[in-house]
Amino acid sequence: MEKLIYFFKEGRSEDKELLGGKGANLAEMTRLGLPVPPGFTVTTESCMKYLEEPSFFERSLRKDILKAIKNLEVETKKSFTGDEKILLVSVRSGAAFSMPGMMDTILNLGLNDLRVQSLARLTSMDFAFDCYRRLLQMFGDVVYGIHKDKFNVRLQKMEKQFSKTMADFQENEHLQLIESFKALFIENDTFFPQDPIDQLFEATKAVFKSWNNHRAKVYRDMHEIPHHLGTAVNIQSMVFGNSGNDSGTGVVFTRNPATGENKLFGEFLLNAQGEDVVAGIRTPESIEALQQILPEAYADFKRYANILEQHYKDMQDIEFTIENGELFILQTRNGKRTAKATLKIALDLVNEGLITKKEAVLRISPETIDQLIHPIFDVKAIQNVELLAEGLPASPGAATGEIVFTSEKAKEYRALGKKVILVRQETSPEDIEGMIVSEAIVTSRGGMTSHAAVVARGMGTCCITGCEALTVNEELKTITCRERILTEGDLLSVDGSAGRLYLGEVPTVVVENDQNLQLLLSWADDYAELQVRANAETVQDLKKAIEFGATGIGLARTEHMFFGEERVLEMRRLILAENKQEIKLALEKLLTFQQEDFYQMFQVVKDKPMVIRLLDPPMHEFLPHDFKEIKQLAAKLDKYPSMVEEQMKRLQETNPMLGHRGCRLGITEPQIYQMQVEAIFNSAIQLTKEGNTVFPEIMIPLVAEKEELAYVKGFLMDTIENIFKKHQMEPFPYEIGTMIELPRACIIADQLAQDADFFSFGTNDLTQMTYGFSRDDIGKFINSYKERSIMTQDPFQTLDQNGVGELIKFAVTKARQTKENMMIGICGEVGGDPKSIAFFRKIGIDYVSCSPYRIPAARLAVAQASIIK
Repeated sequence: MEKLIYFFKEGRSEDKELLGGKGANLAEMTRLGLPVPPGFTVTTESCMKYLEEPSFFERSLRKDILKAIKNLEVETKKSFTGDEKILLVSVRSGAAFSMPGMMDTILNLGLNDLRVQSLARLTSMDFAFDCYRRLLQMFGDVVYGIHKDKFNVRLQKMEKQFSKTMADFQENEHLQLIESFKALFIENDTFFPQDPIDQLFEATKAVFKSWNNHRAKVYRDMHEIPHHLGTAVNIQSMVFGNSGNDSGTGVVFTRNPATGENKLFGEFLLNAQGEDVVAGIRTPESIEALQQILPEAYADFKRYANILEQHYKDMQDIEFTIENGELFILQTRNGKRTAKATLKIALDLVNEGLITKKEAVLRISPETIDQLIHPIFDVKAIQNVELLAEGLPASPGAATGEIVFTSEKAKEYRALGKKVILVRQETSPEDIEGMIVSEAIVTSRGGMTSHAAVVARGMGTCCITGCEALTVNEELKTITCRERILTEGDLLSVDGSAGRLYLGEVPTVVVENDQNLQLLLSWADDYAELQVRANAETVQDLKKAIEFGATGIGLARTEHMFFGEERVLEMRRLILAENKQEIKLALEKLLTFQQEDFYQMFQVVKDKPMVIRLLDPPMHEFLPHDFKEIKQLAAKLDKYPSMVEEQMKRLQETNPMLGHRGCRLGITEPQIYQMQVEAIFNSAIQLTKEGNTVFPEIMIPLVAEKEELAYVKGFLMDTIENIFKKHQMEPFPYEIGTMIELPRACIIADQLAQDADFFSFGTNDLTQMTYGFSRDDIGKFINSYKERSIMTQDPFQTLDQNGVGELIKFAVTKARQTKENMMIGICGEVGGDPKSIAFFRKIGIDYVSCSPYRIPAARLAVAQASIIK
């Protein structure tokens, strides 16, 4: 027969999935001999069975709870239903993963109109009625949804009526308050059960139901906690911190959760119950003050805190109660902490010999690393500002600035010393100068791999995309969100880590990128099996990537080098050229630009490998959109606007994603790829002559046919050979490979490997092609898919292992059959995702590549993937 209930003395800390974190830790502390009030845990499995089939409670669980409460009476030598030696219990939730404050608790359960009188005789009137008042309020709130404020209003009204505080009430005044509280139940079409057993059953069901309350669901979504786990219910004999001035309650961390300092950090209240500490009704005292007030209890607490930290080998968050001078430990768990504290504590525990370096590497999450290198909003300040809207968390960080709608205005405001937030429906390559000077970027359209998202991540700028609650009118320069209208110059705060927009200014906190982080990442590198490269092409991004520890550059996108005003003009001149002379002039200017670019890039990267992707997007993406811009371009090119407009119409494609781009462009317009290769090798040769070592890796994009790759590689190698001859120089090593981003390329990977020196998977396009989802538009429906459990995650952020992952695995296997030691990497967005990284290690990928600011987190993730295997 399935066991549904475990007494604390039966469980262990390893039983978290079954007993929840709280129940497992109560069991472990009991086993260690700590002073834990006795009790039992109703399993998480019972919760899910009850939520799926409510009749399960009456059919199976009811009799087991009755039996358990009888055994608890024997163990405590008290009665749960009788009038002598009264047993009261707390009923608390406890999930496998810590969810502080998200689910419900009821204290002092077991009191009724008769038993409160008995308790008053055994203790004191004030104490007994204080406990009963608390029970009524918590029971009404948790079980029947009567908001606790309604009870507080009645208490305040009565204190005003009697001209005294509750602590000075006479018995008849206490009774009036109790009757007033009970009347609230009746007004809400229910009643407070007088039978303690009925109270226990209703409270247990209510805690089970709280697993699915709104705040718990939101918390689980935020922390990626599965929804199918359920919560345990812990039923524990009460100890009373509100039984006099030699009693109290508190919450203490064994180390400072903000800084990581190895010192007790917490507070307590005399003559109080646990809810008083967190409710803020009274001002608590620092834990150090307990040493003067109740020195024996303080000494005991310090000893138990040390035992628990040594046992769990981590900072503990401990709840305690002192009843008539005697200390009881009610809960312990690994404490929540800031990113800075997380890092310091892990390193300190290594120095103290409690954990190994390997364990320290596993203790830090990649998300924590992100917080260490990006500013975040002050937690307290954010509670006092209005949330405007939510979108996709496209690039982490936090920033406040004045709203602008164009790159020109962004530059203008920045020149005046103002901080700006660039808000657009979607960004384009022409917006790059405005994006560079902005504190944050917000778009109402687009996904996690849209132009705005990719560029922002590369620059380390916080960004929110797909914020569809916003109606952005770039012409009127307004943002409409529900009934609010914001205009240019209004203050907006952007949380790129959470995807949230706030009205007004929110102060940020910057965690220093200190030596502790460098030390941890050096440990991580010792375990890593995959290399971490960077997606970067600007000098600024390249320097940041090398600074963050990139082993090379996995993707330098050459189209990003044409964003500047002067450069995009020459690209447009080339695209709209009507004769060979115009083409020649445009290519010569572009060659000059590119040559200088590559020279500077190789200077930064030095002897590390750098994969340079030849031009990939369709040509029309470089062209202007509205007639005003077309007219301006025509004037610069000395052409008629109507002629330019007609040429642009011819270039438009029905489906650009599937159109004239990638290697198709290289085949039809080989002079573009030849110009790029000439620029790459002219700069590489110049640096080699200056005594530097360079290692270019040329990537041909969007290959679907073996013959495509062979043809393009053929004329590129001829071009490179002629460049070496022109410079009268012996060739140095270089490679020509391809980006695998089409399902067909995965299937013929063994054939492509005959001509390719390396593969790099472009998972953004491969996911797009496999699913038939537009990566820019997925934000319109991905949340609906998640809510309906159609998909659990955005496949552009975490690899779809069952579909796209199988294609990659198949391609890797086929390629290695042709070339056993072929270098194979990942340069799509999932290259920086920890879950995806573990899969890539498993299938034999050599490196992952991600934007510069994701490199530290990726270095940690590849180490963790190697350790866990």
